[in-house]
Amino acid sequence: MPGLIPQPLPTHFNMDRDDCRRNKTLGKNLMCRLQCVFTSSSAPESRLSLEDTQQWSQSLERLLGSKYGLATFRTFLKSEFSDENIEFWLTCEDYKKITSSFKMSSKARKIFEQFVEAESPKEINIDYQTREEIKRKVKSPTPQCFDEAQKIVYGLMERDSYPRFLRSEMYKTLLESLATDNAQR
Repeated sequence: MPGLIPQPLPTHFNMDRDDCRRNKTLGKNLMCRLQCVFTSSSAPESRLSLEDTQQWSQSLERLLGSKYGLATFRTFLKSEFSDENIEFWLTCEDYKKITSSFKMSSKARKIFEQFVEAESPKEINIDYQTREEIKRKVKSPTPQCFDEAQKIVYGLMERDSYPRFLRSEMYKTLLESLATDNAQR
């Protein structure tokens, strides 16, 4: 049965090189989408700029505070299949704005079931004690019932996802493309 014997990979196959190409393509595709969306506006101040994009590297807070930065970071995390932390963080930010106790109770249960509960579809990486504390708080929810988990998740993104984003081909390609556009003006 010759079909079952593993064949050596072709010499032209290089996973690192292929990953690099894929990431550059992702970066270029992202750049095209961002440029189309963000530069189609008639107001020049609402366009994606090299300066704004460079400032994303100063802090995660600055990145998330920029609508373009947030969109780019989310796209990057989705490309790595690791977007549960940013989705949880954003969902918590929206949750804090709820004023109706009925809506808050319903939303708190949904957040718990989607992100916090063990084996949930988008389970975030938090410790057992925090998970149990949230489980207790969700029974009588307040705007702050997810604050501790949100701090933990922000810290994880700051230490892990954010540095990976800054080193990514996607971000580097975006910067290069904006720099080239600036030079041509």
